[in-house]
Amino acid sequence: CRICRREGDKLYLKGTRCNTEKCAFSRRGYAPGQHGQARRKPTPYCQQLREKQKIRRMYGMLESQFHLFFERAAAKKGVTGENLLRMLECRLDNVAFRAGFAVSRTDARQLVRHGHVNVNGRRVDIPSFVVKVGDIVEIPPKSAARKRVQEAIASASARPPLQWLQCDHQTMKASVVSLPGRADIDQNINESAVVELYSK
Repeated sequence: CRICRREGDKLYLKGTRCNTEKCAFSRRGYAPGQHGQARRKPTPYCQQLREKQKIRRMYGMLESQFHLFFERAAAKKGVTGENLLRMLECRLDNVAFRAGFAVSRTDARQLVRHGHVNVNGRRVDIPSFVVKVGDIVEIPPKSAARKRVQEAIASASARPPLQWLQCDHQTMKASVVSLPGRADIDQNINESAVVELYSK
């Protein structure tokens, strides 16, 4: 909750709690600390840095990991900012979260780390693993019986369906039918600010 308040946006880091009245950002939507309510006009650099930090914390990545993803996105053809967001969305922990197998990206990362997620029938325990079109992400039956997974499936029906990811909660499988587009990312993200920051 302190991270959401610091970045000035609801990042949904705690799953369903963020949609209740217990959400600290809804009650105190200003930065934490003694000077959190001070009115300051942010500089352009500050705005770019805060945007980068927001995206990095949203996906739960270290600075070195995030910068590596940016370099890979810059090396690809197309718009660098959209390439970056597409690669972040295709991370295995994010796909598990988007598929409804976990209530938050933090839970999804733990699910992957503990070996509860398979890709194309093989166990993958690397959260930063990037899935490709045609890959099938599934939760084995033994892991699907876990309480946290069942809670995530119960709350997944309230989420809007995704065009690039087909999910079947009966068989606990999700298939990547296409790469995610910019319109598929519903978060309030300004990726061009990140590109400007790293281009300096």
